[in-house]
Amino acid sequence: MTIKPGNLYLIPCTLGDTPAEQVLPQHVINLARSLQHYVVEQAKTARQFLSALKHEHPIQSLHFATLNEHTGANELTTLLAPLLEGHDVGIISEAGCPGIADPGAELVNLAHQKGIRVIPLVGPSSILLALMASGMNGQCFAFHGYLPIADADRNKTITALETESASRRQTQMFIETPYRNDKLFTALLTQCKPQTLLCVATDISLGTEQIHTHSIAQWKARAKPELNKRPSLFLLLAKR
Repeated sequence: MTIKPGNLYLIPCTLGDTPAEQVLPQHVINLARSLQHYVVEQAKTARQFLSALKHEHPIQSLHFATLNEHTGANELTTLLAPLLEGHDVGIISEAGCPGIADPGAELVNLAHQKGIRVIPLVGPSSILLALMASGMNGQCFAFHGYLPIADADRNKTITALETESASRRQTQMFIETPYRNDKLFTALLTQCKPQTLLCVATDISLGTEQIHTHSIAQWKARAKPELNKRPSLFLLLAKR
């Protein structure tokens, strides 16, 4: 007898310690706490998230498989095994939406190849929330992840992104490891033209959220924002 594959659910989680009911619809919470098989970046944080949702089953009875930047391509098929046995599986990222700047995308791609139904669920995406709140171009934008760490390479990349933004009228988005936010912010003020718009979106969806858009010239005239060790997104939109 042929077994019908289970569904692969993409389960968003909170971006910090915000209560889940403030950022997740009730049907997503209900689904997340009903499954017994999960693919996660870190089992510890996934267990904490599901415990906070008041999972229907004891947390120790749930099945967690790990998918992160160290997972080899040859290991992905193993992660699909429960689905091919007929079980529904949920992918949980460390923060926000699976598959967006997240290793879950590779498993989703393989699921499509295997004929497994992929179901995305509604929840917070720091990238989209920052873009929405920036006032910048939401019809043409690009997310670049992390910029180079070395000063010269980072500065060269910032200049190139600003040039492309002006040419295409494109919002450029990127992030940094939180303890290096201050260094990136300083580089942006140094490298970009005075009229270029910069949005800094910090602690999105948390009680300490701060989202501000100013020109580079205006940022230079303001008090430096407190960004150290606070998750932030940076958005640029250059003038032609």
